[in-house]
Amino acid sequence: MTYQHLRRERRRLTATVADLEVSRQNALLVGVRFGRNSLADAEQSLEELALLTDTAGSQPVEQVLFRRPSPDAGLLIGKGQAANLADLTKSDDIDVVVFDHSLTPAQQRNLQTLFECDVVDREAVILDIFAQHATSREGSLQVELALLRYRLPRLRGKGEALSQQAGGIGTRGPGETRLESDRRRIRQRISVLEKDLAGLRQHNQTRRRARLRSAAPTAAMVGYTNAGKSTLLNQLTGAGILTEDRLFTTLDPTIRRLRLPGGREMLLADTVGFVRRLPHRLVEAFKSTLEEVKDADLMLHLVNAADPDPEGQIKAVEDVLAEIGADAPTITVVNKIDVAPPAVVRQLLRRNDPAVAVSALTGEGATDLVDKLADWMNSRSSMMCLLVPYPRGDVVASLHRTGEVLTTDTTPGGLLITVRLPPDQVHHFSPFTAPDPQTG
Repeated sequence: MTYQHLRRERRRLTATVADLEVSRQNALLVGVRFGRNSLADAEQSLEELALLTDTAGSQPVEQVLFRRPSPDAGLLIGKGQAANLADLTKSDDIDVVVFDHSLTPAQQRNLQTLFECDVVDREAVILDIFAQHATSREGSLQVELALLRYRLPRLRGKGEALSQQAGGIGTRGPGETRLESDRRRIRQRISVLEKDLAGLRQHNQTRRRARLRSAAPTAAMVGYTNAGKSTLLNQLTGAGILTEDRLFTTLDPTIRRLRLPGGREMLLADTVGFVRRLPHRLVEAFKSTLEEVKDADLMLHLVNAADPDPEGQIKAVEDVLAEIGADAPTITVVNKIDVAPPAVVRQLLRRNDPAVAVSALTGEGATDLVDKLADWMNSRSSMMCLLVPYPRGDVVASLHRTGEVLTTDTTPGGLLITVRLPPDQVHHFSPFTAPDPQTG
């Protein structure tokens, strides 16, 4: 199966999931507070849902926030509130109702019947955005897998040709056969996708092992979606990645080399952004991509200081990092200082150590960040004094590539080099160890 065929199949599958239709429809956003959940958290989550809905292609026209002690099994929000919403959807010409809470397949069907329009949840919106933005073969497969896993329990016959038939003699017909055929086809496709992604994951692991052998440490850029990771990568390395002031512009990891003071190099990896309550099936589908973060030597956690709730975004990112088991040392990068309140920037720097303030857009603070990365490299480096014979130019070149050469002196026996090396590279050059001339 060719890559082009996979992309066509993904577009077809996306188009056929009626729950994800978003062609600038008028959207009604519904938030629900359960138990003792705070009003501020619910309002912030609903505002984020509005951004997600807009990014997906629909127009949020109204927001409603309910409070209930617990979810209603059939309608989530209860019969009375659901009836009021049904009147609102019809009077305001609403095309789709978006819930800021996960809906069970039964709840979604019941609400669609009552509202007489499409009903989706937060996960469906995020899946749709991912489907629009995935460009690489791996990203396309990951999104298609997540879409099918979401769609399978919701698959149900519609209309006369696909309606589920009641039990009993004389009631079984083509609707049930077609429905079961669709389910079987989706399960088979899921199996194929899982195998393809397993192969890609193995390929990626091989590439990561090769990078480890190159002795260049990797710093993974993590953060809330739209925190400015791609913009910062462009600023530091000239990567030329597409950047937009929208959510989830980047899904596929991009890795670029960054040259540090002293000639050393490290790898910067731009990764997918996170949001509050990132659906678990997306974390599972993007496991291969997120392994770039898990295997990194360092994490650069970008925080949007201009956001109304940067602390909430920090917690959301930390929750996902904990879920995937990423525990590398972290430098907090407080971004967008060109538009953020100075008091907020100072507070974030004070609460998150080590930290550095930058503007990825203007380049302000970029030098400070590079210096911070160089300091981190120095903290994990070992000083060595080496005597390299003159014919071994390959060793000298390798020292410049993997470490920071501090001094070079000529002697009758060869080049006397003082170098700072990563600990895992010391043994490669130990045969050339020489006494430090400063210590005799």
